Parts: sequence; structure tokens; C-alpha cells
Amino acid sequence: MEVFAVILFFGFLLFLLNILTSIWAYRDSIRKGNSKEYAIVVLMGTLFFPLLGLIVYLVIRND
Repeated sequence: MEVFAVILFFGFLLFLLNILTSIWAYRDSIRKGNSKEYAIVVLMGTLFFPLLGLIVYLVIRND
């Protein structure tokens, strides 16, 4: 039972981290002057593909 609680706790932390990084990417995209549509694409990309989406956004954000 303790193992399940630890796995559940880390799963929740990963989910929370995914939400926070997606919000950060959205706000960063808006702050850099991109359109809202582009920012929503960034938000969806980081929500559904957390690690890959964040890496791609970090690479293309300075273009």
C-alpha cells in the first residue's frame, strides 16, 4: 500500500509540473509578442507532449 501512495504522489507531482510548464510556455509565448493562436498551439503541444513539446518550444522560442 505504501508503494502505491508513493507512485500516486509522484504521478501527481509530474502532472502538476506538466500543467505549470504548459502555463509558463503559454505566457512566455504571449510575452514574446506571438499571436494568441500560436500561444494556444504551444500550450496544447506542451500539455499533450510534455517533454518533447517543452524541448521543441525552448528550441524555437528565440526565432
